[in-house]
Amino acid sequence: MTIKNVSDYLEEIAPLHQAEDFDNVGLLIGNETTEVKGVLVTLDTLEETVDEAIKTKCNLIVSFHPIIFSGLKKINGNSYVEKVVMKAIQNNIAIYAIHTALDNSKVGVSAKMCEVLGLSNNSILLPKDDDASGMGMIGDLPKPMPEEDFLKHTKKTFKTNGIRYSNKTGKLVKRVAVLGGSGSFAIADAIHKKADVYISADFKYHDFFKAEGKILLIDVGHYESEQFTKNLLVDYLTKKFTSFAIILSEKSTNPIYYL
Repeated sequence: MTIKNVSDYLEEIAPLHQAEDFDNVGLLIGNETTEVKGVLVTLDTLEETVDEAIKTKCNLIVSFHPIIFSGLKKINGNSYVEKVVMKAIQNNIAIYAIHTALDNSKVGVSAKMCEVLGLSNNSILLPKDDDASGMGMIGDLPKPMPEEDFLKHTKKTFKTNGIRYSNKTGKLVKRVAVLGGSGSFAIADAIHKKADVYISADFKYHDFFKAEGKILLIDVGHYESEQFTKNLLVDYLTKKFTSFAIILSEKSTNPIYYL
């Protein structure tokens, strides 16, 4: 099996044309004709991630976030990005990034968020023209839940030391919208689709005012909202490929710490 076999399968799940225009997805480092010895799946590719790939004898890293986002004019090892690129090339390790292609997949990041929250009757929050792909999802809890209970449920589900949220509305929570990563741009859409709660990340101070008593906004953290993505990818790859190891990275790449 070659890297192309793996990338072709990933593109069935998350076609690269679905990625946002600003993004950098696909095979970032390596040659698609290379024989795959093992795949390490991670949320981010850092130096320690490449070290983990070396240790586990994986020559392909499938990463959610792209390590090369904008153009590199020099590769001298003077930044964490350059160091990762150099180490990967020196050790013949390929890197494939899936990012917003998976964000826009109906079986991608937001679908996994719905799954861990126990939502059903799910649909895409911001569908693209074909309605079969798009950002975010919206679904229903099995039964209505008081806001305080749902906040505790969310904190436990996303394994975070703290969540930020807007003023409570006083309503029961039934319909929940989610979007992995930075999602303040979809607050109005969540309100328009009658969500009781919108869970995402990277809300700024003034974003919380946009709730206007109509919705409960919950910021669980960027890493936390996307943390289950690598498990999702491991599940997909394990079902498809059996001739080499598919390894879930044990390293947390969350750059944010809490006291």
